[in-house]
Amino acid sequence: MVLYDAERAMTAARAWWVLRWAGIGDVRVLDGGLDAWVKAGFETQDQAEKHEESDVILTPGQMPELDAEGALALASEGVLLDARIRPNYIGGPREGGDPKRGHIPGALSAPAPDNFTDEGPLTNGATLAEMYRGLGATGERPVGVYCGAGMSAAVTVLALASIGVEAAMYPGSWSQYVGDTGRPVTRGPFP
Repeated sequence: MVLYDAERAMTAARAWWVLRWAGIGDVRVLDGGLDAWVKAGFETQDQAEKHEESDVILTPGQMPELDAEGALALASEGVLLDARIRPNYIGGPREGGDPKRGHIPGALSAPAPDNFTDEGPLTNGATLAEMYRGLGATGERPVGVYCGAGMSAAVTVLALASIGVEAAMYPGSWSQYVGDTGRPVTRGPFP
C-alpha cells in the first residue's frame, strides 16, 4: 500500500502510522507526495479503481506508543522529541486553544518541518541521521515523539524509521497531555 498527500506527507504519515499500528506491515509513503509524482512525469487518474474486498485482519498495537506518563518518564530515561514548531515548544501567549504553552519537561525540540527539504521530499538519510544524532536519537536509547495532536509526530516517526531508528509515538500528544492541569510543563528554549 502506498500513501500520499499533496507534498509534505503530514496526512500520509499519520495514515502510515495508524495502518502500521493496526498490523498492516507493508505500507509506504510516497516521498514528496503527489506533487513529486507529477513533477517526475508519472500519470494520474481521477477515478478510483474497483478492488476486491480484503480479508486483512487488523491487530492493534503493532507500533510502539506512549501515554502521558510514559512520555514524561521517557524524557528522563531516553530521548523524547517534541515535533511541534519551535514557538510552540518554547511557549508564550496562548494560541490555538492550547490551555498551556511550553513542552513536556526534558523533551527536546525537533520540529517536523526540519525533516523535509524546501522542495517537499524528506531530507536525505545522511542529513536526517546527523540531525537526530545531535539530539541523541540514534536508537541506542528509547526514542519517543509527540506534537500537538499526533500529525507532526507521525512525520517524525516516519523520518526516524527511514534512517533505521524506531520511535514510539504519543498519539494523544500535547493536546492530551495538557488536558490534566496537574501535569508539569516547562517553558523556554531548554528541555
